Amino acid sequence: MNYERKIGKVREKFEEHNIEAMLITNPTNIFYLSGFSGSAGYVLLTAEKAYLITDFRYEEQAQKEIPLHIFELVILSTKIIDKIKDLVENENIKKLGIETKYMTVDFYNELNKNLSHCNLVSVKSIIEELRIVKNEEEIIRIKKAAKIADLAFKHIVKFIKPGVKEFEVAAEIEYFMRRKGASKASFDIIAASGERAALPHGTASEKELKKGDLLVMDFGAVYKGYCSDITRTVVVGKASEEQCNIYDIVLEAQKRALQAVAVNMPCSELDSVARNIIESYGYGDKFGHSLGHGVGIEVHEPPAVSKNSTVNLSPGMVITIEPGIYIEGWGGVRIEDMVLVTEQGPQVLTTSTKELLEI
Repeated sequence: MNYERKIGKVREKFEEHNIEAMLITNPTNIFYLSGFSGSAGYVLLTAEKAYLITDFRYEEQAQKEIPLHIFELVILSTKIIDKIKDLVENENIKKLGIETKYMTVDFYNELNKNLSHCNLVSVKSIIEELRIVKNEEEIIRIKKAAKIADLAFKHIVKFIKPGVKEFEVAAEIEYFMRRKGASKASFDIIAASGERAALPHGTASEKELKKGDLLVMDFGAVYKGYCSDITRTVVVGKASEEQCNIYDIVLEAQKRALQAVAVNMPCSELDSVARNIIESYGYGDKFGHSLGHGVGIEVHEPPAVSKNSTVNLSPGMVITIEPGIYIEGWGGVRIEDMVLVTEQGPQVLTTSTKELLEI
């Protein structure tokens, strides 16, 4: 992973934001810049130096994960505020960028009190904007995470049967993905059946599957810090005519949107491609969420593929396309794939069958 290039791009933003250094407190951004995956860490970037600050519990882990030719590893022997104060004073920093979105009010007040000589500048989305476009190594990891998710779907369709609980479906998916190299699931796995399939984020419950149920499964794997995200809807037993019809509408919307993905296309326009199809069949009010989102270190990250988005697609973006129809008291259907935006056209990363499976 080219951490020097990532750090260099952050430093290029210093002048624009009128700062001399930046304190990074968001664990996801810390991982992006350093590879450190511990839950207690801070990064201080100056124009010339990079510090990774953590405590004794993570010393060995940090030594293995971070590029020590770039970062000076600082192990706390005092309070974090005191150490930050020492570093800021030693570096003679007068304008410090901070991620106010990722710190408590108490922590901000402590910084303000202890760094009275320093102007604290709230900087928003510097690193998040860099994370939108993935580099080659990041894409390799995302593709591997997507492959694990595809394998998990192929496995779970053999596991599903009447009487199995949603909890068991979710547990089996996660267990399988871990066996295939995932460090964890990307998020709490959604396994929602029957009427519960109308819940877009219906995490697994103790409900038992029964014949005739729609089963929406939304899950993903984390591989070397990068996520995948896939949704497939199946029927337990024989599908009804209505289930087939609604499934076909969602599939048509999803396929059309995937085909439309192109460099420079506004995300809002892409959302409309799928939304207009669903609306044309009279189900517009049953598709209440955005079409998709970016995927990377976090399973939900910019850009938002929504009607209100102001972002245009660029090469290297990885997004989801996930239209759905949700009908209270009946159930729901969602189909989701990850797609890599390239100059040559869309590259779909999740390749599990989208035929309506009757299990």
